[in-house]
Amino acid sequence: MRQQDRTMRGVYSAIDLGTNNCRLLIAKPTRGGGFRVIDAFSRIVRLGEGVSVNNRLSDEAMDRTIDALKVCAEKIARRGVTCMRHVATEACRVADNTDEFVARVKRETGINLDVISAGEEARLAVMGCQSLIAPGNRNALVFDIGGGSTELIWVRVHPGQRTEISGWMSIPWGVVNLSESFGMAGQNLPIEHYNEMVKLVVDHLQAFEDAHQVSDVVRKRKIQFLGTSGTVTTLASLHLNLPRYIRDKVDGAWMKSQDIHALSRRVAEMTHEERAAQVCIGPERADLVVAGCAILEAILGMWKVPSLRVADRGIREGILRGLMQMEQPPRRARPKYRNRNKPQKKVEQDG
Repeated sequence: MRQQDRTMRGVYSAIDLGTNNCRLLIAKPTRGGGFRVIDAFSRIVRLGEGVSVNNRLSDEAMDRTIDALKVCAEKIARRGVTCMRHVATEACRVADNTDEFVARVKRETGINLDVISAGEEARLAVMGCQSLIAPGNRNALVFDIGGGSTELIWVRVHPGQRTEISGWMSIPWGVVNLSESFGMAGQNLPIEHYNEMVKLVVDHLQAFEDAHQVSDVVRKRKIQFLGTSGTVTTLASLHLNLPRYIRDKVDGAWMKSQDIHALSRRVAEMTHEERAAQVCIGPERADLVVAGCAILEAILGMWKVPSLRVADRGIREGILRGLMQMEQPPRRARPKYRNRNKPQKKVEQDG
């Protein structure tokens, strides 16, 4: 059997276990370097709930997360996955009892969790969504608003749409710990406190501006902002007036910054009950989306970019692309010289 035939029949899985969500993708590669998703799973587990207070994953949060990972393990087994990578991010990076949690996950689900650095998280996020960087841009700022941190990645775009990460920064605020710091659980937030949230995040963004002079590039209009997070996709759904979340309409959509500012303020001024009643927000995100709006407003307000592209893709897709590239068969080299008078023997690649 040829190596390429074997590769095309491989089944790959990626888990992104964040501070708030547990997400799984299972996919098969397709010709041309893409892949087809054959199964997926997502559940809000709030693994990082309370970590900002006591630096520990709580028993309740670990129980919720392991229940979700058991669903993932069942899907992985049922789909016959042959190559996998399953990562955990900020909550597991900072918690004192992460080793205990990782061992328990292995014992109860069979899943090996790889706790990755913020730099590796940034690299995977860019790999997952770089196809949404429009031609003609020389730079891109990719950001991922997580549960316990927000990653900012400065990307240079070379001819042929080849991308290179030239800098990144992780700021210590995401939707979970920022909400907790303002006592948002099930509460309404006065608008002055929302403004304090925005300012708190802006203060952390100045170091990124100093390092990369983003404002100068924005003025030259040679940059694209690309946002990948539940906050960005939720706001896009509201902006598009979708009756329910429809990924094909959200992924790759463009939003004007002025519309995002207006929508973010409208969401922040809603009561908790009003947010929960929104189909594309729901009860699980009602207290977190306000912090996400504040982080997003801070980013767009800091750099006055006119528009933003929405990505419903990121770390999981980056993991899958990386795994599939590693498994690609080597390209057959062309002979530098061929004796045209001598019959050529056909060589099959096997493996």
